[in-house]
Amino acid sequence: MRSKYKYEMRMKLPWFKMTGLFMKPISVAGWLIFIAAILYLAWTFYDIDSRSHSVSDTLINWVFNGLIIGVAYTIVAGLTLLFNKRNV
Repeated sequence: MRSKYKYEMRMKLPWFKMTGLFMKPISVAGWLIFIAAILYLAWTFYDIDSRSHSVSDTLINWVFNGLIIGVAYTIVAGLTLLFNKRNV
């Protein structure tokens, strides 16, 4: 379906670039998502460490949360790569 407007505003989504197993941010939006993920990971470490009783408690819970944050980052980056490939 074509737009009735001559110029259509579309958001460009090459926010990430696949480099091996990792998705490297290449735009401002990609860097903001990456920095937000790192800051959230640091905050979860601080939060878990303030409530845990031992080093193993802290690390076990922090690694689990880090995996969840990593999966969320990968899903966002993968969807932007997939959407970008479809609309090229």
